Amino acid sequence: MTTKRKLIGRLVPCRCFRGEEEVISVLDYSHCSLQQVPKEIFSFERTLEELYLDANQIEELPKQLFNCQALRKLSIPDNDLSNLPTTIASLVNLKELDISKNGIQEFPDNIKCCKCLSVVEASVNPITKLPEGFTQLLNLTQLFLNDAFLEYLPANFGRLSKLRILELRENHLKTMPKSIHRLSQLERLDLGSNEFTELPEVLEQIHNLKELWLDNNSLQTIPGSIGKLRQLRYLDLAKNRIESLDADISGCESLEDLLLSSNMLQQLPETIGMLKKLTTLKVDDNQLTSLPNTVGSLSLLEEFDCSCNELESLPPTIGYLLNLRTFAADENFLTELPREIGNCKNVTVMSLRSNKLEFLPDEIGQMTKLRVLNLSDNRLKNLPYTFTKLKDLAALWLSDNQSKALIPLQTEAHPETKQRVLTNYMFPQQPRHDEDYQSDSDSFNPALWEEQRQQRMTVAFDFEEKKEEEEEDNSVEINLKRYPTPYPEDLKNMVKSVQNMVGKTTHPLGTEKCSSGTNMELHSKDKYEPPWPIAPKEVTYLLSLLQHTSSHSIHTAHHSIDPSHHRIHPVHHRIHLATA
Repeated sequence: MTTKRKLIGRLVPCRCFRGEEEVISVLDYSHCSLQQVPKEIFSFERTLEELYLDANQIEELPKQLFNCQALRKLSIPDNDLSNLPTTIASLVNLKELDISKNGIQEFPDNIKCCKCLSVVEASVNPITKLPEGFTQLLNLTQLFLNDAFLEYLPANFGRLSKLRILELRENHLKTMPKSIHRLSQLERLDLGSNEFTELPEVLEQIHNLKELWLDNNSLQTIPGSIGKLRQLRYLDLAKNRIESLDADISGCESLEDLLLSSNMLQQLPETIGMLKKLTTLKVDDNQLTSLPNTVGSLSLLEEFDCSCNELESLPPTIGYLLNLRTFAADENFLTELPREIGNCKNVTVMSLRSNKLEFLPDEIGQMTKLRVLNLSDNRLKNLPYTFTKLKDLAALWLSDNQSKALIPLQTEAHPETKQRVLTNYMFPQQPRHDEDYQSDSDSFNPALWEEQRQQRMTVAFDFEEKKEEEEEDNSVEINLKRYPTPYPEDLKNMVKSVQNMVGKTTHPLGTEKCSSGTNMELHSKDKYEPPWPIAPKEVTYLLSLLQHTSSHSIHTAHHSIDPSHHRIHPVHHRIHLATA
């Protein structure tokens, strides 16, 4: 009873004006961990208009539920339903149905009896097809069937002439029925993440279309007929295989957002400048070698992304983009910026990462609203002194591994022009080369490693340690030096040399007892003279370390690991063997 009382407490009552009794029209049982529909619902079947059973574990809808003929909205998403019962036909006043995120495989054909249905949300269900009866829902205005298994739509799907929103993302659609042109009121059409290889021709006849998603398909061309969609405001063609954009795209005169990211475009048509209402243009991750000068005609443009292309320069007309807020041109081949870019005074975020910029124009100091500027991975030697005018700058990235967003700059004179410039310890920038980043899985080349090792600078730390207290007479003063890490073969010889030294004290005949019990004689050619003094009493300890390190170094050499990573640090015995 306690649980029921809590649930009743969540009811939304509506009082009658003339009666004293409460009339329950809305019930909300969302997120109650229910496994079945509560029976107390049925006592309100005459007045109940809205029922919410979201996010429970309900597996079946009881027949009594469909006696609630006054029900206008039924919301049961994120449950465990496997089917929609045919008794749903009894809900003749139902206007909104949400059955998303269940396991429903099909709609019953008699859903056509729910003639008042205007909104159906059935996304994330394994629905493979729509019944013919579905096309008789003539009052349907919004249909959401994303992330299902649809391969086609009914031939007479166009009968749903009142549809304004149709979302069919993440299905297996390859074509659209010809009757689709009858959807004269359709404003939003989402066909993203399907299997279209060409733009359906019937789309050009939906003249009222305002939003069109066709991203993540296999489109190769965009026909000029798309220019007939004069009411289109949003067009997403990203993640396709489009190689060219027809010049008639200029017909989409109402277009505000154009997304062409991740395609194979080599150039943009000059007519793109005729899209006067464009506020967002994304052409990143293509194969563009240049931008048309007409891009400067996009006077309302606020966001422009041309990153990951093959651009060597930007058109000077970019200075006409007075409303630009965000500009990105990362990972191109830009060697300089046009001076006119300083006219883009409303830019707050600009990213020019991974280019070949050697200097920046002084006019960049006019972009006083800049808050974030990314210049990492370029070839800049300094920054123009006009950077001091960028008072709102909160983040200046000069390196990929920069620890702080903003690092102080100091003034100095340019060595050639003698003009004042700004610099810090990160200048001059060093271009990053891919060959500098080798994978750990690359095979180990001993000859190449040895050559590189010898080319490294050897750092020696020669000093006499000052002692405040007297040491024992048998102590040995050591000059601490840094030597190249021995190659595995050298380590073997070092072990033999130390073993020989031990043998002179324990075996007068010059032989050494091996672990196998046999005697092994050390020949003169195997002797190794260490380049640093070793105290006799420390030989035994060093021998054990060398034997362990030798075997470990030889083992790691076979696993493509640089031997220079292995170090011997017998600190307590004041012997320091370090690597190059």
